[in-house]
Amino acid sequence: MKNKNIKLIAALALIPVLSMAAPISYEANVPVDHVFTPAGFDSNDNTEVVVTGFLPNLCYKAPKSTVSVKDGKISVSLTAMKNQMGMGFCADVIVPYIEYVNIGLLDKGKYQIAVNEKSTWEKKSNITISEASSSSIDETIYANVDEIVRGDEGSRKVALKGYNPSDCFELKEIIIVDNGVDTYSVLPKMKQVKTFCPKKMIPFTYEFEVPEKLEAEKVLLHVRVMDGRSVNALFINNTLYE
Repeated sequence: MKNKNIKLIAALALIPVLSMAAPISYEANVPVDHVFTPAGFDSNDNTEVVVTGFLPNLCYKAPKSTVSVKDGKISVSLTAMKNQMGMGFCADVIVPYIEYVNIGLLDKGKYQIAVNEKSTWEKKSNITISEASSSSIDETIYANVDEIVRGDEGSRKVALKGYNPSDCFELKEIIIVDNGVDTYSVLPKMKQVKTFCPKKMIPFTYEFEVPEKLEAEKVLLHVRVMDGRSVNALFINNTLYE
């Protein structure tokens, strides 16, 4: 009986140690550096904005966003799961992130965007949604872009690469519009050149030059893609970063 009591006391003594070592997980706001607001959305488009920032240390994982829209204001909550050990140790390494925030369909108008407005980040941005030319879903076909690839160092040439689902589509034009501040919306519009469209994956590379109109040191390339989503990359001093 004495041996059993000793074992029980030893086991109970380990409980505080185990509880201290167990990770504590919760969602926490993360710092935000910048909000990019692409131009060219209308009331038939799936509106997106892009947020950049950093995770304070290695205890923060997998940033994510939630969105609410009310009275002309888009409120974005940007959080990450924080897994902290009971002793409170977190490796002091800053990790940059890029979060693509899907806002969805918006009515015509100008919207104010606030990200983590209850945090220390107090900057706000605006985005304007134009009225769609028809009540039907946008029938513009964009190239099925998978990646954005920079050219040689010092060049402003950029390549869009991917696979179109059929050989009945060809590139019509690449239209570039900007928001006047820090974002280029790149619209690789396609045209159908055949009536019959057999399923056949066709690789493509479409090149364009990044305009020099915007003076921001860091600009976003926001490329519209065939399935309604987008592919994005940052262009900094003639260097492209994904």
